[in-house]
Amino acid sequence: MGGDPAPEQVARRLREGMARGVLSFPLTAFRDDGSLDPDGLRAHVAGRLATGPGAVFPACGTGEFFSLDEDEYRTVVSVTVQEAAGHVPVVAGTGYGWAQAARFARIAEEAGADALLVLPHYLVDAPQDGLAAQLEHLAARTRLPLIAYQRGQVAYGVEALRRIARVPGVIGLKDGHSDLDRLQRLTLAAPDGFLFFNGAATAEIQARAYAAVGVPAYSSAVHAFAPEIAGAFHTALRDDDHGTVEKLLRVFYVPFVELRDRAPGYAVSLVKAAARLRGQPVGPVRAPLTEPSPADLAGLEALLTAGLDLVGASL
Repeated sequence: MGGDPAPEQVARRLREGMARGVLSFPLTAFRDDGSLDPDGLRAHVAGRLATGPGAVFPACGTGEFFSLDEDEYRTVVSVTVQEAAGHVPVVAGTGYGWAQAARFARIAEEAGADALLVLPHYLVDAPQDGLAAQLEHLAARTRLPLIAYQRGQVAYGVEALRRIARVPGVIGLKDGHSDLDRLQRLTLAAPDGFLFFNGAATAEIQARAYAAVGVPAYSSAVHAFAPEIAGAFHTALRDDDHGTVEKLLRVFYVPFVELRDRAPGYAVSLVKAAARLRGQPVGPVRAPLTEPSPADLAGLEALLTAGLDLVGASL
């Protein structure tokens, strides 16, 4: 869509997309020497968009935002905007302290992004007033709507949530803590129309629990490498097809999480390895992430084959 969209218009498009499909968090493609691969990125993003996600979120956690310089970030967001061509919202990642986040926000504006996902700030713990002030400072320096991301050292209380929801341009919250008691309190305190979505690692595992507290939308890392599995799960969940949901959880998602938990960073490096297994030119992860071990790669391939077989697809 690009340009200078009104926050309420972006929120409406995101709400419609969240009801229609998963939220896609594409990988950032690198060459074997570690340099950015724009052609590989374009092919990967185009493949994700072809499967009908509700929105696309480039340069976020799965997209290794933390390893991108500003020029690379510009390329990643620009390529995604070009491929999306206005059909779905493009929500780019931004982060670190508010001053540096504002630099990335300006680049995302120029590249035509529709909104920003504000990743947790760098290193330090902060009180609730500081967490809210971080969003206020960034919102004052960008025209793009903001979605806050609570994960790691960022966790909003009710009063801080009310404060950021009053900030012009702040339209929603992505939750990665899976504290459903806290999340329920936040959803009840938020104004009408404020967006919430499940951003837990491998969010499908907890999708039913999140839906029970009024947060049915979720991001899907699995969509980056197996949209057939991610789509089948989303459809089954939407249609209350509990048998299919539980079969996919048992056969694929729970074993995938068990594999993911074997080493730090596997939430990204396993996803990228699985995408390569399916012929996607996404390349390796960048340090400090590392590639999966040969044994874990073999286990990943077997698990991916089983999951694809279950939904009638092939490796």
